[in-house]
Amino acid sequence: MTVIRKVLAAVFAGLALTLLSAAPAAARADTLKLTVAGDGAEGVTIQATYADGRRLDRVVRLVLTATGPDGQKVGPVQLEPQPEGQGFYSSGKVLSAGTWKVTVNSPAPLPAKATATVQARAAQSPPAPKPVAVNEPTDGGGAGAGWWLYAAAGLVLVAGAMGVAMLFGRRRTATPSD
Repeated sequence: MTVIRKVLAAVFAGLALTLLSAAPAAARADTLKLTVAGDGAEGVTIQATYADGRRLDRVVRLVLTATGPDGQKVGPVQLEPQPEGQGFYSSGKVLSAGTWKVTVNSPAPLPAKATATVQARAAQSPPAPKPVAVNEPTDGGGAGAGWWLYAAAGLVLVAGAMGVAMLFGRRRTATPSD
């Protein structure tokens, strides 16, 4: 009986250690960290991670509300995950130009709340590229202007050498066979 008791005690101790070591991991996974920032135009981006810094491994529901200049209000807007990365959310164009106080909430089972001040700007297109002037040398020469002459001369020399080799290679005299 003593051996059976020792085995059962070891099994229960192992089970207890397994459950106790998993409990802190489960507890820390129940909170989110939300990082809110402007997207450089009229939207907001949110990066959601677990509070301990691990990447978010599931889709969560995030809701955005914002208060802007002159008391303008936006939201609640439900945010959808974006393909740019795990835990990355974006609002799209929801703000007008100005300074906005943006709040993002995540309801249970992973509750979180983050507030940030975002400067929204009207979207701008990149400037048109400036035309590049191509300047040709005025003296008709220049660095690399006559390289093709050297290449053509080299090809003529190689062809001539091959022709000479072929001529002298075929001028063997045949000996009459009896």
